[in-house]
Amino acid sequence: MYNFLLTAFIVVCVLLIIMVVMQPSKSNAASMLSGSDDGQPKAKARGFEAFLIKATTVLGILFFVLALALAYLSAK
Repeated sequence: MYNFLLTAFIVVCVLLIIMVVMQPSKSNAASMLSGSDDGQPKAKARGFEAFLIKATTVLGILFFVLALALAYLSAK
């Protein structure tokens, strides 16, 4: 069971890294640090961007669930 969860954890980690890297940049990093707003309303994500956001959320939740399960099993 532990080996299966560890393999699933590694796969989820790699997929999560890929999903985060594939997401497009929405704003300039310097403007986020300074707190300035460009005045444009934030548009709702559509199409592939919406899929990336949902997939990243699901993979993030799986990451934490698997990490907690692995910690519980390794403490036994």
